[in-house]
Amino acid sequence: MPQLRKDNHYVPKLYLKQWAHEGFIPTYRLLVPSANVSLWKSQSLKGIAFHQHLYTYLVGQKETDEFERWLDSEFESPSEEAIRRVVQEERLSPEHWRRLVRFAVALDVRTPARLREFIRRQTETLETLVGETMHRSVEKMEEAIRRNEPLPSTSEDGDACPLFKISIESLPDGGGQIKAETIIGRRLWIWQMRHLLTKTLGCLPAHKWTILHAPPGMSWPTSDNPLIRLNYQDSNNYDFGGGWGVKNGDILLPLSPKHLLYTCIGNRVWRRGTTPDVRTAQLIRKLIIEHADRYVFAQEPSDIHLIRPRLVCPTVYKEELSIWQDWHCNQSQGEIELQC
Repeated sequence: MPQLRKDNHYVPKLYLKQWAHEGFIPTYRLLVPSANVSLWKSQSLKGIAFHQHLYTYLVGQKETDEFERWLDSEFESPSEEAIRRVVQEERLSPEHWRRLVRFAVALDVRTPARLREFIRRQTETLETLVGETMHRSVEKMEEAIRRNEPLPSTSEDGDACPLFKISIESLPDGGGQIKAETIIGRRLWIWQMRHLLTKTLGCLPAHKWTILHAPPGMSWPTSDNPLIRLNYQDSNNYDFGGGWGVKNGDILLPLSPKHLLYTCIGNRVWRRGTTPDVRTAQLIRKLIIEHADRYVFAQEPSDIHLIRPRLVCPTVYKEELSIWQDWHCNQSQGEIELQC
């Protein structure tokens, strides 16, 4: 049996190695426990941008890393040759571009930053959504019974059923009450990512993509939250809440210190190899740094601390460290309870 992949790299090593030298990458940490921590540290590619069992989940009582392996086989490994061609400035076929875009979408959904966003959104909306869905389902079943018709078949999202525990409680008046329970956590997040990377990815409109070069004397950094979906009005009015289908939205992904994957949805883009003017490049660099979650990676230490000062807080640092240390245990316990 293959060994379980427990160190789940949410930013793949094959991507980060473009900034690394001999397997180590200069890293600027945005959350530190003390001001005495050096601004920059050279980190091993194997020892950065991962959490243990981030994508592991339980099938019955057994742990599986199938999602981690699926990300590798479907999105990471197929992109490696395309990224190499970008860095070496070789010709890209339509298939290479397709693989780059698939890699970019997968990179967008799999980070801890997106996990926190997912948990916040589901906490706010899931209860109402489940209630409305169950109400419609009961109405359809009642209508089918009244018409003496077969009950509706399982929907196309039937693979989500194991994520919910459904029970019927008897009421004193002789009726019944349906209850649905789930846990907003790892298993639901993995289901959503798989849904986005299979069904939703296939429905994305085709965009024209290009590769932008950093100007001489400047380089693109990257981060642990590397893909940017930008809503941009001007240099003082923008946010990172853009979407993949929003007209005029910019999508950016550094691919190396010199190369950046770019599109502007619904608009023509620069020719491949275009070097933006220094002012535009400085803005892009600033956006990459601002969009980082906990780490910024660069080819060499630089002035990033002037653009994005780090947070020095031992309390927050210890709390976050504890959350990740307990992650697998807490998520596995919840998954077991949901199966009972």
